[in-house]
Amino acid sequence: MAIVGTLYVVSTPIGNLEDITLRALRILKEADLILCEDTRVTSKLLSHFQIKKPLESFFEHSEVEKTTKVIERLSRDQNVVLVTDGGTPTISDPGFRLVKAAIGRGVPVVPIPGPSAVIAALSVSGLPTDKFTFVGFLPQKEGKRKNFLEKIKDYGGTVVAYESPNRLIFTLNNLLEILGDVPVCIAREMTKIHEEIYRGSVVGAIEHFKDKEVKGEVTLVISLV
Repeated sequence: MAIVGTLYVVSTPIGNLEDITLRALRILKEADLILCEDTRVTSKLLSHFQIKKPLESFFEHSEVEKTTKVIERLSRDQNVVLVTDGGTPTISDPGFRLVKAAIGRGVPVVPIPGPSAVIAALSVSGLPTDKFTFVGFLPQKEGKRKNFLEKIKDYGGTVVAYESPNRLIFTLNNLLEILGDVPVCIAREMTKIHEEIYRGSVVGAIEHFKDKEVKGEVTLVISLV
């Protein structure tokens, strides 16, 4: 049987660098190649922990083209690490095609779990966690976003989504119109200096954020129970 390398799917901090795991640091140090969305972002992480390894950009529009080359490296007994700019790879980030291709070629794919904005926001939301649905980024255009919200009415449980800070107020107004004044949690800039977590109703959230310049990553948790 041919000796092949391992593809490690490594979670990295979404803000605070202290959230990286000891195992993640070891795997990064042992890697033959690290694939990342933005080499500038990952370089800062590696530099902080004094890790020097080859980096290669691997983002949505290059994934199809580069997957074949990465599989070739794995087949030559090289260990490859997949990271994103922050959080767990393949969760609304590139990597699905690579993971699927590696599995298809018999390459071991190993998760190195850690930070995830979805789970972090859900865990502190105060909303039901026994049944939840993650829907990724909400549609950018209002018409499509409204149609999407109509569809999730019957999901039940809790819905977790990503949203742009620039569209937050528009989305909250859409939520109020279609889902009503449901309980929500809005987690912004989690684990960073300006972390903010709002818990309350949609109406309260609109009042809270309407006069603010919202910045940073936003994770929206919606209770449909």
